[in-house]
Amino acid sequence: MTISTEHTAVPDIRRRELAEFLRSRRERITPEQVGLPHGRRRRTPGLRREEVAQLAAVGVTWYTWLEQARDIQVSAQVLDALARALLMDPSERAHLFALGGAVDPAPGELSPTATPALQAMLDHLEPFPACLQNGRYDILAYNRAFSRLMCDMDSLPREDRNCMWLAFTNDQWRAATGDLEDSIRVMVAKFRAAIAEHLAEPAWRSLHDRLMELPEFRDLWDRHEVVAVSDSTKHIDNPHVGYLKLLNTSLWLAPQAGARLVTYVPEDDQTRARLERLTLISGRQHADLTHADLASAA
Repeated sequence: MTISTEHTAVPDIRRRELAEFLRSRRERITPEQVGLPHGRRRRTPGLRREEVAQLAAVGVTWYTWLEQARDIQVSAQVLDALARALLMDPSERAHLFALGGAVDPAPGELSPTATPALQAMLDHLEPFPACLQNGRYDILAYNRAFSRLMCDMDSLPREDRNCMWLAFTNDQWRAATGDLEDSIRVMVAKFRAAIAEHLAEPAWRSLHDRLMELPEFRDLWDRHEVVAVSDSTKHIDNPHVGYLKLLNTSLWLAPQAGARLVTYVPEDDQTRARLERLTLISGRQHADLTHADLASAA
């Protein structure tokens, strides 16, 4: 049996990258930052290898081999200890676990938040509905067209603004979804495929546990179907403007299964005209709510 040279080289490259990354992080940290004395005869920039091993509670020889890119196994627990010892920020920590080929047991929230720039981009996409989602299908931000596309998004508590949750619990969302049975089946299959890389993450487990309380979701989950995230045509029966035929496209803002910009582009002129009407309706309703809030505060 012949093994591809390129295939066998990948682990070697990853080990070298891991070794160089650890060395670079070690050399940038002063002993004072981690509560160690500086000492008089320190020629090594930053920390010594034995100091990192001490802080991470691992063997000096083992850590030395790790920085030498030796072919040794490294667990998620050890990577966690090294990330803490080397004072890594969330991005550095994620990179460390990627190089180590392990799932982070305590990941940070790395999905981008709805910055003013991202919100402005969503607004400029009108009349096309658009939203910012993370890998768990949480809706982080949206424009006016999306706010009334499936349901009254503005009226929902933030913890319920999740496509998976709404597809099973929100009557407006379900009524607007064309071919509901097939749509939620595919959504559950996509969620099962996505969660495989996040089984140790509390936020993913919490959403899964919440959904498992719903019999309809539980029945679909037990089928063990998996589907990759992909673009598709959405058929939506909107209560304000009627039938819409939209091409659903995802633009990734982070590694796949991370955050993404989701847009809904009309597939015909009738849908485009109806989206323009929907945007106007959403704008008027939003203005009415704002005026009501100001009046009640006066």
